[in-house]
Amino acid sequence: MVGCSYRAEDVYVVGREKIREFARAVQDTHPVHWSESAGVEYGYGGLIAPLTFFSIPAFRAQLAMFDAVAGGYDLSQIMQTDQVINYYKPIRSGDVLSFDVGLESFRQAFGGELFEFKTVITDQHGNTSIISRTSFVGRSAATASATPFGDKLVMQGFRDMRSHTDLALRAPDGPRPETLPRVEPGAGSHALAFESVAVGDQVPPRLISLTPGDLVNYAGVAGDPNPIHWHHEAAHAVNLEAPVAHGMLTVGLGAGYLTSWLGDPGAVIECAVRFTSPVYVTSAGATIEFSGTVKSIDPHSRTAVVAITAKCEGRRIFGRATATVRLPAA
Repeated sequence: MVGCSYRAEDVYVVGREKIREFARAVQDTHPVHWSESAGVEYGYGGLIAPLTFFSIPAFRAQLAMFDAVAGGYDLSQIMQTDQVINYYKPIRSGDVLSFDVGLESFRQAFGGELFEFKTVITDQHGNTSIISRTSFVGRSAATASATPFGDKLVMQGFRDMRSHTDLALRAPDGPRPETLPRVEPGAGSHALAFESVAVGDQVPPRLISLTPGDLVNYAGVAGDPNPIHWHHEAAHAVNLEAPVAHGMLTVGLGAGYLTSWLGDPGAVIECAVRFTSPVYVTSAGATIEFSGTVKSIDPHSRTAVVAITAKCEGRRIFGRATATVRLPAA
């Protein structure tokens, strides 16, 4: 099945209140995710979604792909390892999104199977919004060392709901754009001026706290019912110390940290993250310390690469995390 591409037959309609709900879940307070007037002022015509919002519908499409190519996986034993996101245009309230999901690679690794999916998200006009590449390690119920305990905790009807996310084989229709996206009018115009950024500049550090309630809320908002993120016994069953924060929740927190410094989410054109250490959220909660450094700049394209560091209890939770941003002229 490697190299096959499928299109989810149904579409996802982006709701205004869902944008706000998701912004709350990832603690992103930028006004363009909350205020229609701010979205207009920034040149977007209304609300735009936080940078990781796409993961809500993409998650269902990817799980349907899982079932299509390798059914029977224990949900509690699926772990994300890498995430690369290329941004072509912001997701707006009212957008109607379609999803093409392809299995890019498959191999044995880390005591299980490593899958890499490519998800291409297009809007109602056929314009590419996002291209995402996501890697997961999974263990099927047949190869898992224990009974799929987590499946007993997942909300009723979840797998039935997944079965309705139909995937239709999609014939090759030419290459998708893989270059840096064209910045739309207004996108990034409120960001830091390119001339104000230099190699070695430090992004002011920030501490972000997570509680068990935050994990439960994110699981509900994002539609990810994996119980290792909110149930102590499920986490212990797969040898985790405590429930762990969703990988995309930590990416969303980091994205909000970055865009609060940049001033405009539309300036971000690529994010790449490798996950190394989990964020354990006990009854006492957890705190993530974010910091960043400008690693390089390109005067020709007015882009900069920012390296982001995230630590929890002294452990780096990202082995590598970078964002490429395009900044306006002064």
